[in-house]
Parts: sequence; C-alpha cells; structure tokens
Amino acid sequence: MATKIRLQRHGKKGKPFYHVVVADSRAPRDGKFIERIGSYNPNTNPATIDLNFDKALDWLNKGAQPTDTTRAILSYKGVLYKKHLQGGVKKGAFDEAAAEVKFEEWLKGKEAQIQGKKDGLAQTKEESKKAALVAEAKKKAEIAAAVEAKNTPPAEEVAEEEATEAEAPVAEATDVVEEASADAAEGEEKTEE
Repeated sequence: MATKIRLQRHGKKGKPFYHVVVADSRAPRDGKFIERIGSYNPNTNPATIDLNFDKALDWLNKGAQPTDTTRAILSYKGVLYKKHLQGGVKKGAFDEAAAEVKFEEWLKGKEAQIQGKKDGLAQTKEESKKAALVAEAKKKAEIAAAVEAKNTPPAEEVAEEEATEAEAPVAEATDVVEEASADAAEGEEKTEE
C-alpha cells in the first residue's frame, strides 16, 4: 500500500485549516486516513504548524511520501533534516551525538529566525499605529483650523465693523442733539400758539 503524508482540508470558505495526515494514496482528500500527525493553519502570520515530530519522522522512515506542501512543512519543522542526519549516521559519516549537536544548532537558528519575523511584524504594526495617530492628529488640527477660519470674519470686515462702531457714538450724539433741537423747536412753536 502506497502511503502519503498530505493535508486534509477543514475550516470554512475563505478560512482554510488543515490536518496533516498519513493516508493511503488512493483515498479521497478529506476521506479515510491512517493517522493524524499534526495541523497547519495558514491564516495566521507566521503560519501556525503543530506537528508530532516523532510520528512524522517514523512515517518518513517507513517510506511515506509527502506532498509538495507537506514536504515544505516537514522541512520547516526540521523533520527532513533529522532524517538526513540519521542517514549520515547509518553511513558512518558521523556519530549520533554529532548528529544531535548539528540538529540542535539548526533548531536554535530556526527558532531565532521565527522569533525575528514575529518581532519584525510586531514592530511594523506598532509603527503603523503611531503613523495613523500622527495622521489623525494632523487631520484634526486641519479641521480645527478650518472651523476657526470659518467662524472668524476676514480682517477687512473686522476693520469696517470697528470703524462703524467708532462712528456710531458720534452719530448717536448728533441724533440726540438733533432731537433736542427738534424738541426745543416744538416747544417754541407751542409757546407761540
């Protein structure tokens, strides 16, 4: 029986979630499988991969063939590298301890790379938030300036209003004088009658 390590699709439309399974190559994609060895969620950044390392390595050693995507997942998690190192031990190129040291070094480097990506994404997110806040503050300042300009009359109108206000007391005073003289004239006419 030819076995394959492949993905089994789950999740809703537009939000896929995959189980990593070992199945007979003749079985349908989401059908019968032999064993589930992990899961893969491409919706997160970086993608979330949960894999049973020992079972995956065991199935590879038994001869299960991974599909292209699962080969990339197994490579990302180091299963293929571990199999490669085990082949070197079998050939006598180095011993088991040296293979374990090489694998640990690779694993540390990979974890540092993943953590660097996560930190970079977090930093980019923070920078975009700060840029959005600065842009929002600038936009608010522009709106406030526009409202202020709309509510404040132009300088020419202010000068005209001040001039008319200064002339108003003089005009009022002349009106009072004219009224007083008119009253006096009326008073004289009444006395003449």
